[in-house]
Amino acid sequence: MGLLDAMLGNASEVDVTEVAEELAPVLSNNESVLQAYKMVRDLYVFTSHRLMFIDKQGVTGKKIDYLSIPYKSITTFNVQTAGRFDTDCELSIWVSGRSDAIKVEIAAKLATDVQKSLANALFS
Repeated sequence: MGLLDAMLGNASEVDVTEVAEELAPVLSNNESVLQAYKMVRDLYVFTSHRLMFIDKQGVTGKKIDYLSIPYKSITTFNVQTAGRFDTDCELSIWVSGRSDAIKVEIAAKLATDVQKSLANALFS
């Protein structure tokens, strides 16, 4: 991914083998990575048991925030697609036990893929 892509927030699907190796220390013994998407430095990872939002922070990216949402806790989700001049969409997920939705920006070109991955995880 080039500098211009990073500045524009463009995202892409990432090789699940690489992501599985990177996340091996935090995945459970019987958990596997199904799909992963990268947006600049952040990762959205669909595993066999949960959805993970991985936010690499700071200049070096060594500080990492892991948000794990078990699929069984997701009650509702919404994807708001981009308009004509927007580059990003918004994914909102409501989780049992929380009153506010978890909201993350996703690249417009990945909105359909992320929505399908989430639907597959919840409804399979």
